[in-house]
Amino acid sequence: MTDAPRHRPSFARELRDAVTARAALLVIGALLLQLAFIASYVGAFHSPKPKDIALGVVAPARMSGSLATRLNALPGRPLDARTVTDQADAVRRIRERELDAALVVDPRGTTDTLLVAGAAGASLAQATEAVVTRAEAAEQRAVRVTDLAPAAAGDARGLTSFYLVVGWCVGGYLCAAILAISAGARPANPRRAVIRLGTLALYAIGAGLLGTVIAGPVLGALPGGVLPLWGLGALVVFAVGATTLALQGLAGIVGIGLAIALVVVLGNPSAGGAYPYPLLPPFWRAIGPALPPGAGTWAARSISYFRGNGVVGALLVLSAWALGGAVVTVGSAALHEGGGRGAVGVGAGGSTAG
Repeated sequence: MTDAPRHRPSFARELRDAVTARAALLVIGALLLQLAFIASYVGAFHSPKPKDIALGVVAPARMSGSLATRLNALPGRPLDARTVTDQADAVRRIRERELDAALVVDPRGTTDTLLVAGAAGASLAQATEAVVTRAEAAEQRAVRVTDLAPAAAGDARGLTSFYLVVGWCVGGYLCAAILAISAGARPANPRRAVIRLGTLALYAIGAGLLGTVIAGPVLGALPGGVLPLWGLGALVVFAVGATTLALQGLAGIVGIGLAIALVVVLGNPSAGGAYPYPLLPPFWRAIGPALPPGAGTWAARSISYFRGNGVVGALLVLSAWALGGAVVTVGSAALHEGGGRGAVGVGAGGSTAG
């Protein structure tokens, strides 16, 4: 007597075994994340237009107010012009990052001076020059450009700060993701959550130092002291990593995707790197300063080229993400531990046995 022939599973069953419902949902999530990535980057960069560039106007009292009014009335409002007492005040306010540029009018001639800060973004300086040059040409006047804060020779178009911060952000969420993949997305208890945060802090310190050394002393792409940039880098890495751990604690492995959506999909195109804030559409301009890539890029440029001026707000943003991420990580671990204990107790009592 021979054995009965074995029946091969149907294709539908093999498909269900190969691609589970959970895997299908994750694939759909990956597709949505990909589409969001495309929409965010293309939406932010496809048509940069200057809007409300902070421009100081230095001119004799009899004409400064009317000139600022005319500049503010340009089609599309590319400039946010305001009067400044003198050239020295304009220079100070540009270096303190209160102004993007300043127009110094020569009442005795027909050539005025436009003060810019190329290190804040070459595209912003160029857009400002183009707008002011057209406006001045309509009045039969010419413009001479002076760059008060030029980018370093190795810092093409002032983008090194942005790429350095992007690298730090990538390291932050990758470190957190690795901790999740290796030992479970949700830490079993608050003690393990603190251990993960401590591991992340050590990683952040090392990543901040190595990134600074590569961009500064090794490649000569970014000026500024090593210590301030090192501290910034450690804060950026920890802020992004702690936020990723927090999202993992709340949503499990899906939290990694949420972190990528927050930092990469929304944060990178709105960071003011390739196109500073006055050149971005309103949505990205509004969210950029509140997200880690934007705050980090602003702070890195301030430290490297503007003697740390205007850095306090960005550091507060990064600190809020770091502290909030740490608190949520530990808090979600405590809730998870409490829920697990409760479930064990119910099962032992047999009231929900099925």
